[in-house]
Amino acid sequence: MPCFTRSDLTTLFHAFAARMADERTFLGELDGEIGDADHGVAMANGFDAAAQALLRAEGSGQGLAGGFNLAAQELLNAVGATTGPLYASALTRAGEVFGEVASVPLARLPELVIAICEGVERRGQGKPGDKTMLDAWGPAAHVAARGLNASVGPVVLLREAAQAAAKGAEDTRAMMAARGRAARLGPRSIGHLDPGAVSAAALMDVLAEWARHHEEIA
Repeated sequence: MPCFTRSDLTTLFHAFAARMADERTFLGELDGEIGDADHGVAMANGFDAAAQALLRAEGSGQGLAGGFNLAAQELLNAVGATTGPLYASALTRAGEVFGEVASVPLARLPELVIAICEGVERRGQGKPGDKTMLDAWGPAAHVAARGLNASVGPVVLLREAAQAAAKGAEDTRAMMAARGRAARLGPRSIGHLDPGAVSAAALMDVLAEWARHHEEIA
């Protein structure tokens, strides 16, 4: 049975970091329309810092919870504004869910999506419809929870969750921002994609693709 290990966490975060680097300019442009244009830089720098820290800690005997907590701290240190604390809370929640073990069955990986959503909700006190990253993580978590209850395989389930996240991000175009810097624009925020939701959907896409590749080579 394929597993998700502490070493896999490192490779997953390197995949996250690579995607955020690729999306850096685009996310900055989106944020420039309704925010302060730093979301691309923040996400690229934050996930790179987390990935590098996880790599340095390889072989130390650290389990999954320790890895998630390390990534959370690195993101918190590297990313300002609200994004860093929100993802730090998300990853801390993931550490609570997976525990300090060396590995878990790959079938449990969709629980990461649910944990991220729970952590963001807990820290930000927001909800889907506010035009934030929760408009991507929320639908993805709903799909993940439903699929886990129905015993859907992790690769299929994560792809379905990624599709839900992508749709959720696109749906933010029609929303008026209720939180963050964009909320100051009021109705003028309508017609623009939320950069946090777009980056969340990109991370969800990476997770789905990573799981597909991992299952193929296991």
